[in-house]
Amino acid sequence: MRKLSEAFYFVAIALWVGGMWAIGYLAAPVLFSSIGDRQLAGMVAGKLFALIGWIGLGSAAYLLVFLLARWGGRFFRSAVFWLVLCMGLLVAASQFGLQPLMAQLKADALPREVMESVLRDRFAAWHGISSILYLIQSLLGLWLVVWANRGVR
Repeated sequence: MRKLSEAFYFVAIALWVGGMWAIGYLAAPVLFSSIGDRQLAGMVAGKLFALIGWIGLGSAAYLLVFLLARWGGRFFRSAVFWLVLCMGLLVAASQFGLQPLMAQLKADALPREVMESVLRDRFAAWHGISSILYLIQSLLGLWLVVWANRGVR
């Protein structure tokens, strides 16, 4: 059973971090360069980001439970614990804070596209904040991949 939980630990990290990099730095740019309709590309990219957000929340929950079971009360001293916690909090902030706010701005702009409305500057600012948080999360994810073995020792 211990080997299976360790395997899930590494799979969760690979799925979460690999998915973040694949969607954020491969799929989304390809969508915007390939699809002529930026609104459609943004909608598809938004769905992909929401999906990897849910995967991230599930992975973070599993990883934190795994680390608690593995390390007991000492897990607060594990760098891997703090990486997973920070990444999970960034995902939660995006999923439950930034994404709903940006969706509301899009809805308020209707029938126009948000980037053609008076809400353009507000949307662009929140999108920029969201992008910065995603970049930080992606870099923490790389750090997590490098240090993943420290969580199972």
